[in-house]
Amino acid sequence: MMMVPYMFNDDLMDDLFNDNWERDFDRAMQTMQPRSMFGKRSANVMKTDVRETKDGYDVFVDLPGFKKEDVKLDLQNGYLTITANRSENLDEKDNEGRYIRHERCTGSCARSFYVGEELKPTDVAAKFENGILELKLPKAEKQLPEKPNTLIEIQ
Repeated sequence: MMMVPYMFNDDLMDDLFNDNWERDFDRAMQTMQPRSMFGKRSANVMKTDVRETKDGYDVFVDLPGFKKEDVKLDLQNGYLTITANRSENLDEKDNEGRYIRHERCTGSCARSFYVGEELKPTDVAAKFENGILELKLPKAEKQLPEKPNTLIEIQ
């Protein structure tokens, strides 16, 4: 009796077309698809709609899974920054108090918009409902510089 090493799985083709090949094929197919506006990290970007009205701008920011308490707005040096942070503990214990599952997850995202130096925090109205942050920003009236007097007085 002769011993021959077992080189292949049940099917020769299984070794040829393994998971690595499938992963490479999937990656190649994804490059043919149109790219997202935000690239690879598009899942982490706050999707935002901005609508201009006659009096100002309405901004709608999608923040699914976040609560009102998780969202902070900050206006400094003409930049409005929206930050959302959340953390969650999923504790499951059996009848004897032993952990069956103990998971923790945290997540955060932030996005800034230049809104102009004229805008003050009291000018911005914000409302959060059903995972959507709605902001109302007035149009800032531009202060035109005073035109210097270029006339020369004649005596």
